[in-house]
Amino acid sequence: MFKAALFDLDGVVFDTEPQYSVFWGSVCRQYHPEIPGLEHMIKGQTLTQIFDGHFNGMTDAQRDIVTRLDEFEGQMSYDYVKDFPSFVQQLRDHGVKTALVTSSNKMKMDAVLRARPEVAELFDEMLMAENFTESKPSPDCYLKAARRLQADIRECVVFEDSFNGIKSGRSADMVVVGLSTTNPAEKIAPLCDVVVPDYTHLDILQCEKLLRERNNTTKTNN
Repeated sequence: MFKAALFDLDGVVFDTEPQYSVFWGSVCRQYHPEIPGLEHMIKGQTLTQIFDGHFNGMTDAQRDIVTRLDEFEGQMSYDYVKDFPSFVQQLRDHGVKTALVTSSNKMKMDAVLRARPEVAELFDEMLMAENFTESKPSPDCYLKAARRLQADIRECVVFEDSFNGIKSGRSADMVVVGLSTTNPAEKIAPLCDVVVPDYTHLDILQCEKLLRERNNTTKTNN
């Protein structure tokens, strides 16, 4: 029943969101001091979405942000969310396929793989911003990942931390495990099947139970 585990990157695989909050906080205060907390509003968005929504026509600002972001991502630390590697290994030992499904682009992923080359061995597929027609909160990325892994939506579990990512997984009609690494648990709980602070509080049996409950509810409603 549990065939595919689909993971976002920042805040789900790596505990990088605090670093991004510092970076985007600085950028947003510089260019948009009139919108306090903008760095929190844009979590989970692609760079294109951020530019289209808040830096449209600001060519010099966009160029400055891209330069600074590339430098920042090349130097930031990539520490795993607690027990992520062992959780993924447990899934793979039980035949569950894994995919990374991130709004980050290839340049960012190249930086990740330089810092953590073993990441490539943790996933059967890695999908980045360049692989999607529509970005989160559209379900496009997760539906595409399921097709890559030859899994039905009823066999997939999505792991997300941002509101846009959680909405993406929910729109794909998949079970969603929320990580409270970025947003408070009580804020994301209404959109998730379960919320955990890290992978010490999760195992494959719990994921299978969530899938059974969701699929039984779907059958009952039909």
